[in-house]
Amino acid sequence: MSQSALQLASPSLPATIHGEVSLEQFAGKPLVLYFYPRDNTPGCTKQGQGFRDLYERFREYDCEIVGVSRDKLATHEKFAAKHDFPFPLIADPDETLCRQFDVIKEKNMYGKKVMGIERSTFLFDADGKLVREWRKVRVPGHVEEVLEAVSQLS
Repeated sequence: MSQSALQLASPSLPATIHGEVSLEQFAGKPLVLYFYPRDNTPGCTKQGQGFRDLYERFREYDCEIVGVSRDKLATHEKFAAKHDFPFPLIADPDETLCRQFDVIKEKNMYGKKVMGIERSTFLFDADGKLVREWRKVRVPGHVEEVLEAVSQLS
């Protein structure tokens, strides 16, 4: 992704909390957009819980958080309710947003090559400019690193 381009242009997709979500609706405030492989898996659950646990700290910077995976909305709704996620999860089963952000990668699962989401996080400033991206994210310490980057935006 080009850091100079306005990256918040996206189609409206189904999401928890807001119904249909388009990234443009978050313009005017910082946005953390994180892509994760699958609801209810250990790493994805820990990552979501990390964003949930520090959500109020992100809000101190007027920052919004949005999660995205290829799971269906019904799965997202159960996952979000089970873990009390205060931010929307976008359902992207057609990989529209995933492909826009180039997070669909070949992965090796139990010796088989499959296409899946590479855990990635994107940080946009209040003007909608991509200011930071993390690829091949490892969950431990990641949410804290993102919060630190958000705190540097002011």
